[in-house]
Amino acid sequence: GRQLNQSQVIALLYEADRDLRRKAADAITTALRQRQMELTYIFNVLVADKAAEDRRRGYPSWITQRNLANKTTDEVVDALITAVTSNYELVARHYRLKRQLLQLDELTDYDRYAPLPIDAAERSYSWSEAREIVQAAYDAFSPRLGGIVRRFFEENWVHAALLPNKRGGAFAHPTVPSAHPYIFLNFTGKARDVKTLAHELGHGVHMYLSMEAQGYIGAYTPLTTAEMASVFGEMMVFDDLMKKEPDPAARLAMVADKIEDMFGTVFRQVSMNRFEDRLHNTRRAEGELPTERINALWMETQRAMFGDSVRLRDDYGLWWSYIPHFINTPGYVYAYAFGELLVLALYKLYQQRGEAFVPQYLDVLAAGDSDYPDRILARVGVDLTDPAFWNQGIETIRELIEQEEALAREVFPERVR
Repeated sequence: GRQLNQSQVIALLYEADRDLRRKAADAITTALRQRQMELTYIFNVLVADKAAEDRRRGYPSWITQRNLANKTTDEVVDALITAVTSNYELVARHYRLKRQLLQLDELTDYDRYAPLPIDAAERSYSWSEAREIVQAAYDAFSPRLGGIVRRFFEENWVHAALLPNKRGGAFAHPTVPSAHPYIFLNFTGKARDVKTLAHELGHGVHMYLSMEAQGYIGAYTPLTTAEMASVFGEMMVFDDLMKKEPDPAARLAMVADKIEDMFGTVFRQVSMNRFEDRLHNTRRAEGELPTERINALWMETQRAMFGDSVRLRDDYGLWWSYIPHFINTPGYVYAYAFGELLVLALYKLYQQRGEAFVPQYLDVLAAGDSDYPDRILARVGVDLTDPAFWNQGIETIRELIEQEEALAREVFPERVR
């Protein structure tokens, strides 16, 4: 009978207790059902308002306005969407394995975030160990980046200590060219915190280089390229932690966690973009849409991603209505996938080209917001309108899934067929 807010209930979907997860999912559905009339009305009005504005401004498609804000083109976004949707089988592959590891007859919508039954003791890291790991990764990649990272540590540009009443989370904060960026995080000694440190320092060096080269006005990148250095830094440290971890069960936990992070950022965001696309185009073609019609559009686009690997119950049909981006910032969600897949593809290029890639990449980071992302990235020989480029990023995810499958066979030989 306890009253919980939405965030607290969603957190219960990550619990090991299946009955608790089901009750949490049912509570979300019940709350949404109580508001479905208002939510359907709000969505219909705002989607119609967007159609009217697009018409007045002469935009050819519902997404064009967002693409212009992101300094990209419909063609580039179409290439990204094509690459992701044509690789949905990777999602099914991971969840089929997860079902076997959880020993369930079927995986349902409330099982997606269930933790794996892995007993491996999670290693903890001291602050100095974390600092050494991250510093070594940046040093090995580029002495120039390593030197900037060293300044963050030595000149106290990082606040990581846990303090009473300190706000949660982690972020990098830019300032002005005559000063320097700051990093804020809450370091608890987990492997995730080491990756977070690498991630935020990636933002920090990106801000440092772009501010130095472009000045205040031209330093701030659009959302699509804002994660370029942060996710790259995180990948370097993830690879390093995986190499140093001797326990296969711990490696399985790390790689499964990484894959689900990537799914949340790449495949889920694109499936939500596909829902938005159907919603806007159907509203323009058919007029006001009843709740059941919107539910059907949501379920079609979500089932396309999961295939036969997860059974989405009918109750899940209403879950489009709790996602604020659809009404606050139409078209926004694909930028998460754009940023992540861009970095994974660049990381793949780094693995292929080695040392030759490094100065080109630093040049791209220093470019900041001085040009359109597709033109800046052409400097490293990248064509963002080509689905084959985005497929390089997908390839990184495929390799992680292959690693996950091999580790699962090693750790749980009796469960994995």
